[in-house]
Amino acid sequence: MDGLTIALFGAGIAVFLGGIGSAVGVSTAGQAAAGVLSEKPEKFGETFILVALPGTQGIYGFAVGFMAILKLGLLGGGTPAAVSVNQGLLLLAACIPVGVAGLLSGIYQGRVCASGIGIVAKQEGKFGLAVIYGILVETYALLGFVTSILVVLSVQL
Repeated sequence: MDGLTIALFGAGIAVFLGGIGSAVGVSTAGQAAAGVLSEKPEKFGETFILVALPGTQGIYGFAVGFMAILKLGLLGGGTPAAVSVNQGLLLLAACIPVGVAGLLSGIYQGRVCASGIGIVAKQEGKFGLAVIYGILVETYALLGFVTSILVVLSVQL
């Protein structure tokens, strides 16, 4: 396996794992919101934010995957960079933090946001508290995102 293939596998990990985490998280929160909205449609705005919150992990994974592909010179019609196996492994390793953090935090953030939707449905004025709990989980997705960005930027091709 050549370095370019290994590096592209890393970009795929970032995008796919972040996307899976977001899809599961948004689905979990969306199911809770659908139940609430069937009885209280006026809660749409509050529940929408809590449903959308787990979607950021997919965006983080996409951004890192896109950065890796840009670094490889695969966009813009130019000649792709010559990538050694070692450099490919470095880019693969750079993409793992955002992928794994996005997968796990997206799933668990969806669960937290689903619980927050339950709070919003039952208690007036508790939306802010529900969002804060969701954002606490987001912190770990951001740590993976920042780590991956820093490492992708530091890999020399």
